[in-house]
Amino acid sequence: MIKTNRVIHKWLSLAVSLPLLIIVVSGILLLTRKEFAFIQPETQKGIGQVPSISFEQILALAKSVKQAQINSWDAIDRIDVRPQKGIVKVRAKSSWEIQIDSQTGEILLVAYRRSDFIESLHDGTFLHKFANLWLMLPAALGLLALIITGLVLFFWPYYKKRKIRTQSRYF
Repeated sequence: MIKTNRVIHKWLSLAVSLPLLIIVVSGILLLTRKEFAFIQPETQKGIGQVPSISFEQILALAKSVKQAQINSWDAIDRIDVRPQKGIVKVRAKSSWEIQIDSQTGEILLVAYRRSDFIESLHDGTFLHKFANLWLMLPAALGLLALIITGLVLFFWPYYKKRKIRTQSRYF
């Protein structure tokens, strides 16, 4: 049993190492994304807390930022309204983020957002939209098997020693 366990542990660790490495490194980057503007732009602060600009104004301001390549609503991935910060974040499908003061309409920040790409690496959808099921799920199940086989490999010698000790008491 222990020999089979070692073989399973050895080859399974090799098979899941690359997906797990990608998951761990991208997870670390995602955990620290707010610490590094290179990954996710720092959220600016607007003047007020009550948004007063219209969606038409937001679209017009977003269109004025050339690098975002926004020419219609179809080019916008999402709009994030932060009343407490007094801003509206426009996230383009081109991964550019535009932060607009929600009262004055002033563009506060234009920056490239890398966290969405890192997230797609983390969940496997960078490769294919179903890669999280046919790549990352097997890697997670492989990690579970590695944990189980590793625990068996670790505790087996202690179990054998205890078994020998208890048997020797009765003989």
